[in-house]
Amino acid sequence: MRKAFISPSKYVQGEDELLNLGYFVKTFGESALLIAHAEDVKRVKSKREETEKRFGIKFIESNFGGECSRDEIKRLEEVALKNNCDCTIGLGGGKAIDTAKCVAKGHALIICPTIAATDAPTSHSAVLYTPEGAFDDYAYFSQNPSVVLVDTTVIAKAPTRFLVSGMGDALSTYFEARATRRSFSNVNAGLPCGFREGLCGGAKGTNTAFALAKLCYETLLSDGLKAKHSCDVDQVTPALENIIEANSLLSGLGFESGGLAAAHAIHDGLTILEGTHKYFHGEKVAFGTLVQLVLENAPTEEIEEVLSFCLSVGLPVCLKDIGVDSLSDEELNAVAAKACIPEESIHSMPFPVTSSDVAAAIKTADVIGKAYKMKFERTSHE
Repeated sequence: MRKAFISPSKYVQGEDELLNLGYFVKTFGESALLIAHAEDVKRVKSKREETEKRFGIKFIESNFGGECSRDEIKRLEEVALKNNCDCTIGLGGGKAIDTAKCVAKGHALIICPTIAATDAPTSHSAVLYTPEGAFDDYAYFSQNPSVVLVDTTVIAKAPTRFLVSGMGDALSTYFEARATRRSFSNVNAGLPCGFREGLCGGAKGTNTAFALAKLCYETLLSDGLKAKHSCDVDQVTPALENIIEANSLLSGLGFESGGLAAAHAIHDGLTILEGTHKYFHGEKVAFGTLVQLVLENAPTEEIEEVLSFCLSVGLPVCLKDIGVDSLSDEELNAVAAKACIPEESIHSMPFPVTSSDVAAAIKTADVIGKAYKMKFERTSHE
């Protein structure tokens, strides 16, 4: 049986780690193209200037336009070529990170997340958008980032909602890896073309990836609420460091080498509903995880454990929590149909799934979530 496990070459996390960014640039050369929103550049200005001076390197400003689009990627490639940049840095959130991946094309890439909202920093994939911000396509590269450098002090000072959203994304990791493992499905690790057979053929998940996915879930349960409280007051604590690692590294390795299943496919289906557009990726994935558990007919104890966690940290548990106040049968069927298109990860579930199954699970998860939320709130006020 062919198995695959992939990861970034280096993952470094700690307080004020951006002060060491120049050291990693130096391993590639003297200059780096810095792809980041103006606000993020301003947030880390003093650390950037200090590491630049300490290690004798130069950052080339990119004036990043904000969208990971083909036009922006082409423009930044020209900037890198004109300035003879030795490496590429993606600093900030998902779009800056993904743009850097596309410019670097898997080579000499340093990722510096300023929020812990998703598990994208460690992966070898990116999402492309049009200049107007609409979804365009996925991109896959031959290698994961060379370095992922996480400054926990910067992340602690970001809005707490980002951290909680990252927990929602990480929440799905174990359950999707478990489903993929049970179905003996191929995982993303060996597939440059996503879930289709690519140049490297198919590969199954490793025991290592599954163990990391399980540790990710256990870490969320033990430290999630404590980490949220720490982030609320901009403080780095052991719990916050553990959750940043869970959101970024454990979830990143777990999803990419352990596999995706129903939760992310349901997220993709939910995106057609306009009401969900103001909610973060991880917030929608959290509800998608509940829907997956309903699809699996998971034990009541397990569903309630997930519900309790979500409500304790402020993650959605029903459709209203992600901006869907009403849902017609036509809309529900459209969401379910999108979640079940042939290339979606829902087909990694250990049993056949139809759009009718998904529609039923969404409605049921919504009812379960609403009822448990009422019970949770009533108990909290007693």
